[in-house]
Amino acid sequence: MKFPILADESVNHKIVKELRHNGFEVISVLEKHPSISDKEVLELSIHYNAIVLTEDSDFGEWIFAHREKANGVIFLRYKTQDFVDITSSLIKVLSTAGDLLYGKFVVITVKKVRMRDIV
Repeated sequence: MKFPILADESVNHKIVKELRHNGFEVISVLEKHPSISDKEVLELSIHYNAIVLTEDSDFGEWIFAHREKANGVIFLRYKTQDFVDITSSLIKVLSTAGDLLYGKFVVITVKKVRMRDIV
């Protein structure tokens, strides 16, 4: 199943374009809701029934320390030179994991993918 992805402002716009090119529905915070807070991004994810895509590590604190609600969060950790590889890894995870991403905090690096339940 393809589900909406809510791309935080921190996400490189080239990733947003590549996801759209690959058929994913991406709601860009930068385009539709610029300058909102991280907490508001999480609230929007519930409203849109979307999974948050971010490059901002603060979302882990919002989820685990402050117990904010979200359908799921995908956190990308990469160096600029790894852009192509991280984009490929992201598309692969989105294409293969599908609904398993709901209720998870997912960290994607070039070398591995980690998933943790959001309680």
